[in-house]
Amino acid sequence: MSDNDNNSGKPLGLRSGGDRSHVRQSFSHGRTKSVVVEKKRKRIVVPKPGATTSAAPGAVSAAANRANAAPSKRPAGITDTEMERRLAALKAAKEREVVEAAKRDADSRKREEEREERRAEKDAKEREIVEREVRANAKLEEEKRAAEEAKAAKEKPVVDVTADPAADAPPPPPEDGSRPAPTRQAPAKKLPDRREDAKKPTRAKGGDDRRRTGKLTINQALSGREGGRQRSMAAMKRAQERERRKMMGDTGEREKVVRDVQVPEAITVQELANRMAERVAAVVKTLMQNGIMATQNQTIDADTAELVVEEFGHKVVRVSDADVEDAIAQVQDETVDLLPRAPVITIMGHVDHGKTSLLDALRKTNVVSGEAGGITQHIGAYQIVTESGTLLTFLDTPGHAAFTSMRARGAQVTDIVILVVAADDSVMPQTIEAIAHAKAAGVPMIVAINKIDRPGADVNKVRTELLQHEVVVEQMSGDVLDVEVSALTGQGLDTLLDNIVLQAELLELKANPNRAAEGAVIEAQLDTGRGPVATVLVQKGTLKKGDIFVVGEQWGRVRALVDDQGARTEEAGPSTPVEVLGLNGTPEAGDVLNVVADEATAREIADYRAQLAKDKKAAAGAGATLDQLLAKAKADQNVSELPILVKSDVQGSAEAIVQAMGKVGNDEVKVRILHSGVGAITESDVTLAEASGAPIIGFNVRANASARAAARQKGVEIRYYSIIYDLVDDVKQAASGLLSAEIKETFIGYALIKEVFKITGAGKIAGCTITEGQARRAAGVRLLRDSIVIHEGKLKTLKRFKDEVKEVQGGQECGMAFENYEDIREGDVIEIFETEEIERTL
Repeated sequence: MSDNDNNSGKPLGLRSGGDRSHVRQSFSHGRTKSVVVEKKRKRIVVPKPGATTSAAPGAVSAAANRANAAPSKRPAGITDTEMERRLAALKAAKEREVVEAAKRDADSRKREEEREERRAEKDAKEREIVEREVRANAKLEEEKRAAEEAKAAKEKPVVDVTADPAADAPPPPPEDGSRPAPTRQAPAKKLPDRREDAKKPTRAKGGDDRRRTGKLTINQALSGREGGRQRSMAAMKRAQERERRKMMGDTGEREKVVRDVQVPEAITVQELANRMAERVAAVVKTLMQNGIMATQNQTIDADTAELVVEEFGHKVVRVSDADVEDAIAQVQDETVDLLPRAPVITIMGHVDHGKTSLLDALRKTNVVSGEAGGITQHIGAYQIVTESGTLLTFLDTPGHAAFTSMRARGAQVTDIVILVVAADDSVMPQTIEAIAHAKAAGVPMIVAINKIDRPGADVNKVRTELLQHEVVVEQMSGDVLDVEVSALTGQGLDTLLDNIVLQAELLELKANPNRAAEGAVIEAQLDTGRGPVATVLVQKGTLKKGDIFVVGEQWGRVRALVDDQGARTEEAGPSTPVEVLGLNGTPEAGDVLNVVADEATAREIADYRAQLAKDKKAAAGAGATLDQLLAKAKADQNVSELPILVKSDVQGSAEAIVQAMGKVGNDEVKVRILHSGVGAITESDVTLAEASGAPIIGFNVRANASARAAARQKGVEIRYYSIIYDLVDDVKQAASGLLSAEIKETFIGYALIKEVFKITGAGKIAGCTITEGQARRAAGVRLLRDSIVIHEGKLKTLKRFKDEVKEVQGGQECGMAFENYEDIREGDVIEIFETEEIERTL
């Protein structure tokens, strides 16, 4: 009981084998608590004396024997088989450990040997470098010593060997202790060594100089010691090069390296120096000697750079920015590589003569229903296969007068032109224009006389009128094929196809499909969801998916190819029209597409072309002188402008609208295109239109939601059109509203002044007699004196007796007074007339 009482105050813990320590824990509000922490020491097993590691391999077998001998000591539930398996696994693990340890030892020894070899090689190289430097220094010292000895030998006087050596000894001091006379050998006294003085510590007057440690003084900087300016790496390399050449005995000047220096149209001085591998200071010095003060960052022209290059002894290679176009390979196709290709046929003619309907009949489709107003407003490209298996490519061009440029492009890329003429309408203006395009392109023509099923069709009239334009058909003993067709009933279509195939065989059309593709952009548009899309007619080579190309001022990588049926294809050969996706912008219709080697080349060519177009546009406005600008401003004072902003679905339509707007107007009014583009109407278009007070015209496009909201807020008018007829008519009507009205003057009558009365408060009143016609109060009047007009104005009053009246008939008397004019005399004649404003139209 007493034991329990005595131990009750002790903390609980392990009985033995642990280290105790007290830790005081701190809590909030100043509370603390002392805690006893005990650490259990790890038990260390000491092997018995005499035990060796060699006994380890036999331990397994001994343990196995013990297990077999004393089954009672085996763990419960372990059979003999399980015990043997465990012992075998233990033995295998021991053997693996031994093998791995041996392998680790071998790897470590190998790594150590490799380190020793590398260390030995490094030490050998360092020793070789040190020995080389020592030899070089020794050689330099030896040469220096030999030069000094030779110099001393030249300056040393001739010494007489028979002279008394005691004569050179210093004289003994005099016995009387007086000071000896000075001799000429006094300067030969040994001077103190500066190096020893430098080693001696010096102290400043103020005490310890440790505070000056690390600070650079002027003397140290001038002497080049203790923190002075260090030599640059280039200077050290030049010094090493000089030493090496000196050791090799090469004391002559190095041979100058003549380089081919490419000189562009403009180059900076520093870039020119880098290309010549000359110092910039030397180039600047040469320019100054030639009277050109330029710094290294200034630009000089090609002629100046050529003079500098020639003065330094290098060869000049003149290059131009236009050299980037050389990256487009101009391949001359061999005859053996040319293979037959499909002919390209362009259908041309006047509007509403049945061009698209004829193509529909050939394709057995219905494209007309998809065109607004039933007229073609885009260039369509299609392919058909005849019954004989011949592949034909058709281009359908618009016939409206506004699409002249589209027809010209269609004629430039075609092989055969089909001129469609309506039998009931005969030759029309766009028919004549199509004939001119076909002749300019130098391509054969086939005349298709359409609508022969109409009641008023007259085929012979068409043939006769074509003679006036030098188109002689076979029926008129000419060489131009003509076919009577009806797109509605299908009559004559087979004959037309046969004539096309026959004409194509005579042309022997061939192209090389195994080369980089080249083609022409027929149409381009900005499609929602697909981005810029170009309809391309491949003319040479094969355009493949993934090709990098440049087209006009745009470039891109072919992301997808879509044929005329809307199906995706992997490649397009010659005479194949495809839609190309993957452009970075919308190209112009008519641009040439070329496949290039890499993306950098394509971007470089596109940037050069864009900059060239920008410079050309800037030069067009910058070329005028101040007098010309003033004259133009004076001439435009009386010209009214109708600003408009045009957005279209395709590039060709936008171009056609701009050309049509250029023809609207006269000397008094004209239409100014603020901006024309492809794609939907955006908010930036609305902002531009608001700044200029212009309406926005959308042709087959619509405004997005933000643009519509901005237009409503800013009061900008947006008009949508799908037929170019309506667009041109509305713009003409709007421009006509800017014309000043025509003033038409109508004569009413004459009045003769018989007497002039002066009335207080009313001024001078003319008493008149109406000699001809009549007088009206609201009419205009002119005062004639001796048949000369001296005043023109309006009447202030018209009275008959004392009453104010609106008009006075001929032969009657009346009183008249002019507004703001009183210089009237007896015998003057008053001419009375009325004016009428008549609206003018364009």
